[in-house]
Amino acid sequence: MSDNDDRDSLKILVATDNHLGVWEKDEIRKHDSFVTFEEILQIAQQQAVDLVLLAGDLFHDNKPSRSTIVRAIDILTQYTLSDKPVAFQVVSDQSANFVSRRVNFENSNFNVGLPVFTIHGNHDDPAGADNLSAVDVLSTCNLVNYFGKAALCGSGVGKIRIEPVLLKKGNTKVGIYGLGNVRDERLGRMFQTPGCVEWARPAGSPDCPQNEWFNVFVLHQNRVPHSQNAKNCIRESYLARFLDFVIWGHEHECIQESWEHATSEDKSFSLIQPGSSVATALSEGESKKKHVVLFEINRERYRTVNFPLESVRPFIHDNVTLQDHVEVAGEDSEAITAFLENKVEYMIQKANSRAVGGRDTMLPLIRLRVDYTGFSTINAQRFGQKFVGKVANPHDILLWHKAPVRKAKAPGEVSENASLTEGIRPEALDERQIEDLIAEHLQQHLEILPEQDLANALHNFVDKDEKQALHDCVRAALAETQTAAAADQEAGATGPEGDVDAAVNAQIQHRRNQQSAQATTASAARILPSGPSDSALPPPNGTAAMDEDDDMGVLGSSSSRPASAGQGRAGSRPPTAPESARGRQATLGEAFGRSGRSTQQGESSTRTARSPAPRGRRGRVAATPAATPTSRRGATRQTAQQATARRQQRASSEDLEPSGSDAAEDLIDEIEDDDDDVISLMDEDEPVAPGHSLLLVSLPRSYAHSLAHSLTHSLTHSLTHSLTH
Repeated sequence: MSDNDDRDSLKILVATDNHLGVWEKDEIRKHDSFVTFEEILQIAQQQAVDLVLLAGDLFHDNKPSRSTIVRAIDILTQYTLSDKPVAFQVVSDQSANFVSRRVNFENSNFNVGLPVFTIHGNHDDPAGADNLSAVDVLSTCNLVNYFGKAALCGSGVGKIRIEPVLLKKGNTKVGIYGLGNVRDERLGRMFQTPGCVEWARPAGSPDCPQNEWFNVFVLHQNRVPHSQNAKNCIRESYLARFLDFVIWGHEHECIQESWEHATSEDKSFSLIQPGSSVATALSEGESKKKHVVLFEINRERYRTVNFPLESVRPFIHDNVTLQDHVEVAGEDSEAITAFLENKVEYMIQKANSRAVGGRDTMLPLIRLRVDYTGFSTINAQRFGQKFVGKVANPHDILLWHKAPVRKAKAPGEVSENASLTEGIRPEALDERQIEDLIAEHLQQHLEILPEQDLANALHNFVDKDEKQALHDCVRAALAETQTAAAADQEAGATGPEGDVDAAVNAQIQHRRNQQSAQATTASAARILPSGPSDSALPPPNGTAAMDEDDDMGVLGSSSSRPASAGQGRAGSRPPTAPESARGRQATLGEAFGRSGRSTQQGESSTRTARSPAPRGRRGRVAATPAATPTSRRGATRQTAQQATARRQQRASSEDLEPSGSDAAEDLIDEIEDDDDDVISLMDEDEPVAPGHSLLLVSLPRSYAHSLAHSLTHSLTHSLTHSLTH
């Protein structure tokens, strides 16, 4: 681009996954994320960019510590506040774009010289009753412009509307579409269901045709499946055809060159994946060189320039197979130790050789995956003690894994223990996400509690530390069921008066029918050549208008790898996509949400069936004989029958309906008789009668006991409060 075009060039520095506060309890690595984030802002000042664009996960935790927030505010204040004039304008409706309802550099009370635009990721996503996160704090302080916080509306899968932030600098017009992290499984179904995703486009005019806008989309989602059976990723083919450029956050591996994705024979958009700025896990993808990207747009042309980050802690990842080294004896632990020590020393030297400038004193990260098939292992903790003061992670240098032993079997024969063996392999644990392992245990369906609501509640309870999440979920489900049952009884749709079981079962069946209809719609959408829709945005006063466009994303199968290099607008393309696993750990909520609806959506997938294994029970008091499943089931049913008999006897003797407090006591007796009865219902093959089980789900013992206790307490409190009043 010539110097004469500088006034039309919009320069954007793109970074993602900064994870401020990661490793803050590690004395060696606690400053890493802040040092690198400060370097990013220094590069922005040196290159005189117009703005900094962050693609999510600015913070590592949903509720970062006070020291993390204070340090983040201090860094942003130092580098973003100045008397430098901002050379571009925001011409869209700011109240619809930004959480703060206005861009920070137009606030006369602040001198913002380097605007920072950001969306939220999966680590710093909003939560709680007020739907807030740490990014909202920075937005309120006028240090960042928080956009892409789209509200999910509608029933079933839901609907979402994506509106652009329209920027103008000279003759360059850029529309930045932002979408903060949404659970991949849900967002994927929304993209595949016609009418669930709306793209608002700027309206064309004689002075400003619609095709003069350069459309950029920034999102924070899984781009590739990180395990064999994973479905929780957003395909490139889901996106709208009118896009020109896509910035993909959440994937931590840095791909230095952009690549093209063809949406039609004559239309395509480019993608970049900057990767994280700090290593959050000791995986192979994290060990690659970290970069930020300078993205420069001049009218319809653009270019990208990579800037390597020099303050990142050196990280060397390697693999070794002991069988390939004949000098190591199978049971000679001293020889194995000596061999691995030499290997680690070589990796340390290699890491130190990468040090630049004054960063040579930074201790490196070292990860060595050792295939010990046919050999004995050594104590990894004791081994790491020899490298204290030489590496930043002495306690987890070695990662042991063993190649699976596959015996010869007849054609078509399937091993019963194949899935179990695959599930406990250390290398598989390093490659597969925890959500995939947990999902294998979720083969049953819930009764009264909606699956999606419980998935969200578990996600909020585990990841966001919302203590009332399960209680609120149970209370809302009970309120909905009670209201519908009461309405059916008044209408006489459930038979004789007082037939509560029939009313509840009718409401459950109605909910299942709705879920089946939604699943059928989503399944049919997968084979229709339609995609996200574009819709009109009413023109606000003094801002650019929006209108409806016919461009729609083309739905189709897409490889998880980027396309091969071609002569496009961005130059060379990488031949392959990252396949290594990220450091992000999946949540229970995602596992519940995906597994609970897999059969309803009719998706074709290969899932290894697992034979039910007997689960152990915790021991009782020594003087009490161990209860068998049959006796526990009998006791539970006997308690339920006694409660029903008490209600009938009270109603017949008094010739009145039981009072709210009496009904609550009887129902609580059925629920609270014994926490273990909830678990026992899950251990039995015989179906449990409706009305006597509020939850049917197969979980590992540790999860099941904890969940049963939490649900029992929540149900008891909700029933006592709602039925007595």
